[in-house]
Amino acid sequence: MTENYFGESIAARYDHDNADLSTPEVLAPMIEFLAELADGGPALELGIGTGRVAVPLAQTGVSVDGIELSEAMAERLEAKPCAIDIGVTIGDFATATVDREFSLAFVVFNTIKNLTTQEAQVACFQNVADHLSPGGYFVIEVLVPMLRSLHPGQNLLAHHMSENKWDVDEYRFATQTSTSHHYSVRDGELIRNSVPFRYVWPEELDLMAKLAGMERCQRWGGWNREPFTDDSTFHVSVWQKPRV
Repeated sequence: MTENYFGESIAARYDHDNADLSTPEVLAPMIEFLAELADGGPALELGIGTGRVAVPLAQTGVSVDGIELSEAMAERLEAKPCAIDIGVTIGDFATATVDREFSLAFVVFNTIKNLTTQEAQVACFQNVADHLSPGGYFVIEVLVPMLRSLHPGQNLLAHHMSENKWDVDEYRFATQTSTSHHYSVRDGELIRNSVPFRYVWPEELDLMAKLAGMERCQRWGGWNREPFTDDSTFHVSVWQKPRV
């Protein structure tokens, strides 16, 4: 069972702290990409959170359901008037089920890494395949592991430093895991939050898809379909369930 690191204290500030990811410039290409793949069919978001992506996708006419481990996050979504038609199932998205078939399933913003074992990530792919209708698509947006940014003997990598906020990733190479440490100052108080992840390579995800009976059909370096190259910092990958 995946542990819930997104309780009330995180959920209360989640939309505010991630406002830069909810601008039209960020969301528009993502929503267009996902709506095109859904092609009028229903969509399932894994780790739906407070609805940053699900709400604008539903506003395009796509019927959206979600799976979310954190009840606090789901409550923030369900309280939004524009989310009235979005169904949320509380549970671990590696194993939780929704009684419906979908044309599209997706997990964005590195959320696949919240499954902190290879077994859980493999189970997620199988769970998705079981929910997809024939010909349906599975989309993941996730960072490419930043290991080449580390010097020999180094296992800490700062990825945000400002006057009131510091984010540092701690890597453990033998287990292919990491912990993101977040420090911030609020009202003169130092707040710390640490969340574990399992980083995963693009080709490893392809193998997980094969084990679940799906094949990769797209891989991009961004939502605008930029080429995926050696210099890409993240990827948007798409796998398809066979039509027969």
